[in-house]
Amino acid sequence: MKIDGTRRQDRATELVLSYYAAFNRGDWEGMLAMLTDDVVHDLNQGARETGREAFAAFLGRMNASYREQLRDIVVMVTQDGQHAAAEYIVQGEYHHTDEGLPPANGQTYVLPGGAFFDIRDDRIARVTNYYNLQDWVRQVRRDSP
Repeated sequence: MKIDGTRRQDRATELVLSYYAAFNRGDWEGMLAMLTDDVVHDLNQGARETGREAFAAFLGRMNASYREQLRDIVVMVTQDGQHAAAEYIVQGEYHHTDEGLPPANGQTYVLPGGAFFDIRDDRIARVTNYYNLQDWVRQVRRDSP
């Protein structure tokens, strides 16, 4: 298959890869620019948030407590380009305690994760993230003093 950017599937693949490239650069404004104004964000084992402002606030909370990079990213997209899924490995550092979670002291973790996307008008309209929270807690508690 040749990805030439003319098919909706190709554009959706590039969108999701660009979204994760912006994440890995810490380019929050770049990420937000790829979202619809009414983006729906389903947090892992948490609430659903709606809107770009809510997503920006989420990024701020994440940035305050974690440093993460995503590796080995695999993206799958429907032919019509309206739905996508991604699988990846999170390599992170927990540097500031997040409310309701174990104390942070620079613990590192490696965790598989995934996400599902809805795409509308060449922007991300929904992001649903999944990872194993119990595995993450086990890793950061293991590295706690």
